[in-house]
Parts: sequence; C-alpha cells; structure tokens
Amino acid sequence: MLTYIVRRLIIAIPTLLILVVLSFTLMHAAPGGPFTADREVPPEILANLEARYGLDQPFVVQVFVYLKNVVLHFDFGPSFVYKDRTVNEIIANGFPITLTYGAIAFAVAVFFGVALGVAAATHHNRWIDYFAVGIAIGAQVLPNFVLAPILVLVFTLMLGWLPGGGWEYDQPRYIIMPVIALATSFLASIARITRSSMLEVLNAQHVRTARAKGLPSHRVILSHVLKPALLPVLSYLGPTFVTMITGSVVIDMFFSTGGIGLSLVNAALNRDYSVMMGITILIGALTIGFNLLIDILYAWIDPKIRY
Repeated sequence: MLTYIVRRLIIAIPTLLILVVLSFTLMHAAPGGPFTADREVPPEILANLEARYGLDQPFVVQVFVYLKNVVLHFDFGPSFVYKDRTVNEIIANGFPITLTYGAIAFAVAVFFGVALGVAAATHHNRWIDYFAVGIAIGAQVLPNFVLAPILVLVFTLMLGWLPGGGWEYDQPRYIIMPVIALATSFLASIARITRSSMLEVLNAQHVRTARAKGLPSHRVILSHVLKPALLPVLSYLGPTFVTMITGSVVIDMFFSTGGIGLSLVNAALNRDYSVMMGITILIGALTIGFNLLIDILYAWIDPKIRY
C-alpha cells in the first residue's frame, strides 16, 4: 500500500504539470485578452501592458516562467483585472469561506444521505422506504439554482429568520441556507446509491449465513452489510467533495458568500488568466489528493482489494 501511495504521488506531479500546460494553451488560444474586453486599447498602451505582465514573451517562455514561480515559490502571479490584488490573495480570501460551507454541506449530505439509504433498504417496500425515496426524489428535482432563491424568499423575505446574503464566520445563521442549498441534491444522490447498494448486499450469501447463525439485525447491518455497500458510495464521494469545497457559482451568487466559485467565472469572463490558472491548479490538486484518499479507504473497507 505504501508503494502504491508513493507511486500515485509521483504520478500526480506530471499530471498537474500537464493540466497547467493544457489550461495555459487553451486560454491563450481563445480570441481576445484581459486588456481589450471593455474597450479598444491603443496599440502602444496594449504593448506596455503585455510587457508588464510578460505576455509579449513567446508562449514557451511564458509557460516556463509560470511553472517556475508556482513550483519554486507557490506564486500564481498578479491578477490582470484587479491591479492591486494577487491571485494568492484572491484564493486566500475566497477558499476558506467555500471550504467552510462546502465541508459542512458535505458532512450533512453524507450523514443524511447514507441514513436515508440504509433506512429505505432495511425497510424495503414499507412506508419508511417510500418516505425515504420520496424525500430523495424531491431533493433531486430541486437543484441549488432552484432551491437557493426559494430559501431566500421563504426564510428571509417572508419569515425574516435568516439573512439573505453576506458572510460572518462567528454567525452560524449565515451558513444555514448555503449548506441546505448545496447539500440537498447531493444528499438525494447518496441516498439512492446507498439504497441500491444495500439491497444488493442484503441478498448476498454471507448475509444470509450471518442471519442463519442468529446474529442480531443491527450487528448484521453494521458488520456484514454496511461496509461493502459503501464502496459505490465512496466512488461518488471523491469528486463530490472536491466539487462542494471548491465553490458553487450559484451559492456564491445568491448568498453573496464571497467564495471562489464566482471568482472563477468572473476570471473566465474577464480573461483573467492568472486567476483561472490558480483556481484550476487548486481544483486539480484537490481532485488528485481526494481520489487517492478514496482508493485508500477502498482497501480499508474491502481487504480483498490490493494495489
């Protein structure tokens, strides 16, 4: 297992480098630039701006300089649009907010999703099963871009219980609606996957044998059913966690949280190459890291798996 982890970490380095080069190539291949989006800039001023940010250099030189700054100094450079801010500052301001509500939403989605799935599978074709499936279907048809304005309309405008936007770390009431809006659809998917996997495992031979030996139902579920049933759920949780903690444009837009989701979209619209590259590298690194963590959990849950 240790050899496998080291091998994966070694492979992650060229993977990230390829990601950077491909992203750099695609962004620079697009027409337009960060200094010509709003109005026409005189050629001499445009030349000075490009020289200031090194955009007048050959493409290979630009890629090499960028990689050197990122690898050696962890410096993503200045923003092309926000002249007084660097990419590191933009990420440092937005990512902790996104990580906070994203991690809480992930925990809520996993806990209630797995609980609903287990309850539905262990009470198959009973009212609990129908109730859990109904909740999952209802949550699935309410994506965050639909649920977010509904939450603001009900809990802010009609009832006045919760603030409709903004962010304060020491005020939990600012977190409630973003967490609900972000977690709901993922909760539904986790519940459906858990229910399907549980029903399949419940009919396995080793579960029938455990029940034939007279083991209590709760022990059969915890010791013989839950672990193998969670393997498909883990496959879904890896990319889901990265998606939730790296920002949701809808959540940031409706609740004005200040996360990095909206920063990425604004950077794409404004051709702010450096901000796009910084957030892209962050998402890529998190994806590789959490996929490795999921593989390790796989081996812990199912000892038959060997890497």
